Amino acid sequence: MNMRLKLAAVFIPLGLFIAAVPETKTKAVKSSPDKILTEVRSNSHLITTDVVADMLVQKDPSLVLIDVRSADEFDAYHIPGSINIPIDNILADEWAGYFDQSAKMNVLYSNGNSKATEAWMLLRQKGYKSNYVMQGGMNYWAETIMNPEKPASTSPDDEIARYNFRKAAGGVLGGGAIAPAETQAAAPAPAAVPSRPKKKRAAGGC
Repeated sequence: MNMRLKLAAVFIPLGLFIAAVPETKTKAVKSSPDKILTEVRSNSHLITTDVVADMLVQKDPSLVLIDVRSADEFDAYHIPGSINIPIDNILADEWAGYFDQSAKMNVLYSNGNSKATEAWMLLRQKGYKSNYVMQGGMNYWAETIMNPEKPASTSPDDEIARYNFRKAAGGVLGGGAIAPAETQAAAPAPAAVPSRPKKKRAAGGC
């Protein structure tokens, strides 16, 4: 499958999703479907697993990790420090305080990109802006942070540094459920920290 077909496989379903969202779910809509699709195509709603891992290791208070999968999936395995708001409840009044604000940076994730992006689009249609999607979701988190592939000894320095960071971050954040504080404190700090986006931190499954 070439890149054009891959992009079509992502954006066409997302466009249909926006068009099919019930009006009752998006009352008081403040962002148009065209604007949202433009943001999706530019990937401005994505934030990398490296940045998320770094913020967790640094205990950045501005980060709020939100798992939009089911409660059963969340209980089975989730990223340390995250909370569970299933996509079916994403627009419930009880969660409005999490999303209608600008002091914190919410990072949504699911197993891949699709479900978290759907949740992001629902929130974006409401006009909420401080929300992002972790690129690749849990699948990519497992691949890049929990089980990073060791590069060849002849690899560029930046690739080796990225691996060292991911390996150390995975040691700090490993286990899926929230690790005890004493375990986190005893783990080694990452050797190399990835560059973090500035004010607008933008960073794939279901």
